[in-house]
Amino acid sequence: MTVDVLAIAAHPDDIEMTCAGTVLSLIEKGRTVAGVDLTQGELGTRGTPQIRLQEAAEGARLMKLSARENMGFRDGFFRNDEEHQMALIPIIRHYRPKIVLTNTPDDRHPDHGRAAQLVIEASFYAGLRQIKTVGKDGQPQEAHRPDFIYHFIQDRSLRPDFVVDISAYWDQKIAAIKAYKSQFFNPDSNEPQSYISGEPFMKFLEARTREHGHMIGAEFGEGFVTKRMLGVQDLFALV
Repeated sequence: MTVDVLAIAAHPDDIEMTCAGTVLSLIEKGRTVAGVDLTQGELGTRGTPQIRLQEAAEGARLMKLSARENMGFRDGFFRNDEEHQMALIPIIRHYRPKIVLTNTPDDRHPDHGRAAQLVIEASFYAGLRQIKTVGKDGQPQEAHRPDFIYHFIQDRSLRPDFVVDISAYWDQKIAAIKAYKSQFFNPDSNEPQSYISGEPFMKFLEARTREHGHMIGAEFGEGFVTKRMLGVQDLFALV
C-alpha cells in the first residue's frame, strides 16, 4: 500500500488533536492518508493500552484513514536511535508517502520532540539504498524518502509557517477527538483527572484552532511548522 500522506505521531490521539481536519480535507480532495502511532500511550493517567487501541481504530474510521498502525514503542522511553529508526524505516518504505506529518520538535511532552527527531532521521535514512530492509511480504524494500515533513502544532504556542483551513471539517475533527472517551472531558468518568481530561482543555483546542483560522481569515485552521522553505508557483493559489 502506498499513500500520499503519512501521519506519524508519538501517541494515539495526537493526530486527532492536531491535524484531523487537514487529513479529512486531503481525503476529500482524493488524497490517501495513513496513520502510525509510535506508542500505545500506556503511561497515560487514564484508560489502558487496549482501550486506546480501540479508540484509535474508531478515530481512524472517523478520519477515513486508509490504514493505521501502532509501532508499540515504549511510551516515555522510546529513543531516536538505530533500533527505533530501523523499525520505522520499513514503515516509511511500505507506505512511500510524498508528505509526512508529525509532532513538533518543541513541545510540552518530551515524547513529541523526540518523535519529531526520530521521524526526521528515519525519513532521511529511508532514502538510502545501502540500508537494507524487508517488507511485510518478506521481500527486500526499495529506498524511499518523503518529499516534505510538516510538523503539526500541539501544546506550545508556536507561530505556524502555514495554516490549513479546516472550517468545513471542524465537527468531524471534534468527533474524532471524542472517539477517545477515556482521555478527554467526560462528566461521567470516575478516572483521575489529567492534563487533557478537563473541559478547559477542550476549550483550549477550540481556541487554538480558531486562532490559527483567524490568521488566514477562516473560522478554523490547523497550523504547521517546517524546517524547509516553502515555495509557490501561483500567487493566486494562496488563501
